[in-house]
This record gives sequence, structure tokens and C-alpha cells, in this order.
Amino acid sequence: MSSIANLSAQQLRQAADLKEKIAVLETELNQLLGSSAKTVATPVATKAPKKKGGMSAAGKAKVAAAQKARWAKINAAKSAPAAKPVVPVVAKSAKKKFVMSAAAKAKISAAAKARWAKIHAEKK
Repeated sequence: MSSIANLSAQQLRQAADLKEKIAVLETELNQLLGSSAKTVATPVATKAPKKKGGMSAAGKAKVAAAQKARWAKINAAKSAPAAKPVVPVVAKSAKKKFVMSAAAKAKISAAAKARWAKIHAEKK
């Protein structure tokens, strides 16, 4: 079947005429059979996208009421100038930073150099 874009003007006119004839013949057939419904091919209706999630009106009302209660509690605490309890700030016990001695660094460095020297010697 060819695309409409590839049809000439004469072919398009013929197609339109044929469609009109088909529509007339279908209406005549429906009248003979006593059917009042049109049988003209209609494009298939696509389903509307399904609503994801959502909340019922009752659920929304519960959430709104809970939020209003939270804000009322916060605003009541702000408006009442109550003496705040003094909580002493306790400093975290600072973990002593691990410091490696110079001798330990030198020992590790020497071992690493010896490993690499061995690897390079094996390659030669």
C-alpha cells in the first residue's frame, strides 16, 4: 500500500471518490438491514494513561489535618516564652590522630623500594 504523500493529485481524487461511494453504499446497506449505527471504520480509541498513585479526598484531609496540628504545636511553642532548659554542651572525646614516627615511615619506604627493585630486576 502506498503512502498518501507519494500519490498524485488524480489518485487522491479517485481515493476520495471511492471513499464517498463506500460511505453511500454503507448507509444504503444499513437502511436495508434496519441498522441505525454507522459501520464506518473509526480509529481505535487509545486508552488514557492510567493515573499513578494519587490519594483519596479523605486521605488528603487526614494529611492536611496532621500538618495543621504540627504547625499549631510549633507556633504555640514559639509564642509561649517558656524558659528553655539549659543543656550543657559536651565536647566529643577527640580521637587522637594516628601519627606515624619517622623511623616507621623510613622502614616502610625501604621495604617498598626493595619490592620494586626485586620486580624490576626480574624483568631484566
